[in-house]
Parts: sequence; structure tokens; C-alpha cells
Amino acid sequence: MSEEQNLNEVLRVRREKLKKLKEMGRDPYKVEKYERTAFSADIKENFEKYEGKEVSIAGRIMAKRTMGKATFIDILDKDGRIQSYVRKDALGEEEYEIFTTYDIGDIVGIKGTVFKTKKQEISVRANEVKLLCKSLQVLPEKWHGLKDPDLRYRQRYVDLIVNPKVKETFLKRNKIIKAIREFLDSKGFLEVETPILNTIAGGAAARPFITHHNTLDIDMYLRIANELYLKRLIVGGFDAVYEMGRMFRNEGMSIKHNPEYTAMEVYVAYKDYEYMMELTENLVAYCAEKANGTTVVNYQGTEIDFKPPWRRVSMHDLVKEKTGIDFYAFESDEEARKVAKEKLKLEVENHMTKGHLVNLAFEEFCEKDLIQPTFVLHHPVEVSPLAKRNPDNSAITNRFEAFVNTWEIANAFSELNDPIDQRQRFEEQLKQREAGDDEAHMMDEDFLNALEVGLPPTGGLGIGIDRLVMLLTDSPSIRDVILFPTMKPID
Repeated sequence: MSEEQNLNEVLRVRREKLKKLKEMGRDPYKVEKYERTAFSADIKENFEKYEGKEVSIAGRIMAKRTMGKATFIDILDKDGRIQSYVRKDALGEEEYEIFTTYDIGDIVGIKGTVFKTKKQEISVRANEVKLLCKSLQVLPEKWHGLKDPDLRYRQRYVDLIVNPKVKETFLKRNKIIKAIREFLDSKGFLEVETPILNTIAGGAAARPFITHHNTLDIDMYLRIANELYLKRLIVGGFDAVYEMGRMFRNEGMSIKHNPEYTAMEVYVAYKDYEYMMELTENLVAYCAEKANGTTVVNYQGTEIDFKPPWRRVSMHDLVKEKTGIDFYAFESDEEARKVAKEKLKLEVENHMTKGHLVNLAFEEFCEKDLIQPTFVLHHPVEVSPLAKRNPDNSAITNRFEAFVNTWEIANAFSELNDPIDQRQRFEEQLKQREAGDDEAHMMDEDFLNALEVGLPPTGGLGIGIDRLVMLLTDSPSIRDVILFPTMKPID
């Protein structure tokens, strides 16, 4: 008999068992609740407190070993596994016979006393076993395991059952998100919520998802960022706000990119990008400590230390150091494009300026060397349409990106609050859209109106939560830190 035929036979037998249980008036799906008085980890960690006491536990059968008139089963609950010892003379002959038909994967409730076996394993000696849910499928490890990572992401519910480390990752993710809120709340920040459906896709350079509102008969966009709404709140008088939530970008998928992902943006009135740098490094170090007890993590074999202060270096200096070319020294954009094409072999487009080329060269030649936490400063104004210009050099902005393990994990700047300058930059972005750049900003008249009402000097910050969680949990793919990542449908 082939493995597939064997599996089909097992599934048929499980359904037969369920049918018999229903005929006996023991339909497990009619059970509505089960009162638990203890959990596996608590019993194991506090054995002296529980020894000899009656407890009520519940969970999934993960292993089963029958030896004559007694059976050992491993029960998996929210905290982990615990063994239960089930004897025929404790349950009675009829109940024990029914119990022996239960399968790995079934969910049961057990009442019994806590004791240690001869092998010193903490266990529960059952005096009652109740079937709470019949599993009609076979857990993967029984047959071929979860060898296919694609299947793990598609059937995360099974992944969580058979791979304990997966559950640990998401428990740690929860710790990190709690730590972020603790850190910001303790500094007086207000957590807010802003729209996910927008009439204008703004706040970032990205391709949006487009949907349609039937009643209004207009196209709308899933947000690519929440920046412009949060800055409106600073205009309205809130001094420090943040929002953590889902963002949506209709772009490529990779180990670092999921179309739907979690990001956080933070805005503080009367502060600048220097303040945001300190906030970023201290926030990330706080999260590392809360998640792992140290600022040092080992990510895929590389030791990374998040302890502040992090290295600070300008984008222009990095490019000049790596390529030997000072793009701002050229007299014209045309001359700069020619050198970028011929000497650096970059794919240059006709609309690109010196600033665009600095950014392009940085992405091509510099990002790959940024392993330890590094703040890259002073991005060209052409690629920073919402950032304040540097007062000493109008070609660059007071902006930074934080890089770790070659990835950008944060982006921040002193916010542009000059409505005239902002309008000019939006207009320049519109020209870029007309030239074929569908990631360039749209015009947002209401945001310009808010700036005309008056935005105080403000520092802003965006952090990619999923990438941060990847680093702090040693997860190789963004899909490992998103419970249900985007997957291509199975045909």
C-alpha cells in the first residue's frame, strides 16, 4: 500500500471512530467548555505546590504509548507538553476502551493528581479523560513532517502545533511589541489610529493597492504609510503621537518584503532628527533587552550589538569613500549621469539628478557593508520629499535611515513644515509620476492646507516592525515573523 493510500485509510478510520462516538451519544463537537485549573509549565515549575493535588488540564494529544492496562500520553497546551498516566482501573473498563481509540491530534480534558513517575517525570495520574475535539487529520510529523516551508506558512496552525520554536518566535514578537508601547508610553506619547483606506496614497514612495468604494464611486488606496495623518495631529496640538499597524505596498515579495506588513510611525513636536536618532537606538536596545535579556543578538551566525550609541555617517561620504566619486562636484546632472553610467555601470534614467545618483550609488555599493547598527544621514532632497533641508546645504536633508544586517529598519527626519517648499516638492513628484515613476508622491492639497495652518518644528520616525522582530528572533524570512504571510493561491 502506498503512503498516500495508507494516509487515506487512516483518515477514513478516524471518521469511522467519530461516527461511533456520535452513535454512543458522545459527540465531542457538542462540548462547549472545559474548566482548566492548571497548565503544563506551571505544574512543572511548581511541582512541590501541585504534588498530590488534583488538577484539571486540557490540550492536544501529541504522543501515545500503550502498555497493557495503562497508557502514557503527552498533552500539548498553551505553555508546552506534560505527560498524563492513564490506567484502566482508574477510568473503568468501558471508559478506558473508549479512551484507547483516541488519536494523536485529538484534544482532551484530563482530571487527575500530580505525581512523579519512577523516571522522575512530572505527570498527571488521570481519573477522568474527556474527548473535547476529534482531529480528523493527521499531524505532519506522523508522516512526512513539515519539510516544505511553503506548507508551513500556508498551514500555520499545524506549524504552531508541531514546531515549538515557531510559537516561541510569536510569543517573543508579542514581547517586542509590548516593549515598544511601554517605551513610548512612558515618555508621554499618545497611541492613535488613522485611516487605512485613503483617497490619496501618500507619506512614502511606493506603489499602492487600489480598491473601489461603490457608494462614493471613487477609487481608494490601502495606505502605504500613515505619515501625513499623524503630522496633521501635530498641527492639531498633540505634541507626541505614534501608531503601529498594517501598511500595504503593491510591490515585490522577498525574505524582507511582504505586501502587508507592520510598521510604526512616531512624531514629536519641537524635536529634530538628532532627537529621533537617540529615540531610535534607545527604543531598539530596550526591545532587545526585553526580548532577549541583552542588547547583543546572534543573527544567522553574525553577532550584532544594539547598544547605543550607533555609528553615524552621511550617505554622500559613504558613496565617495566606496566609489571615489563626488557627485555634487559635477557642474551638471548630465555630466554626473555620464560618469555613473560609464564608470560605475549604473542603470541611469534620463530624469536622474546628482541627488538621485548619490542615492542609487549608495544602494548599489554601500548598503551591503552596513552590518552593525548604523545611521546613514543627509539623504538628497530629490529622494526625501517630506524632509527638511539641511540649513548649511540645501541639496541634502536632515534625514537618516537606520541600517542593520544590510537592511533598512528605520527612516526618520526633521519634518518639512514649509508649505511653499512642500508644494514645490509635490509638484516635482508629479512630474516624476508623469515621467513614469508610479511610486512618486501624489498631490495632497489638504495636507498642504494643514501645513499652512502651521506645523511646529517636528521630528518623525518610521520603523519596520517585522524586520526588527526578524533580527531579535533570529528569523531568516519575514514570513517567519508574520503569522499568516501573503501566499500565492494553490491552483
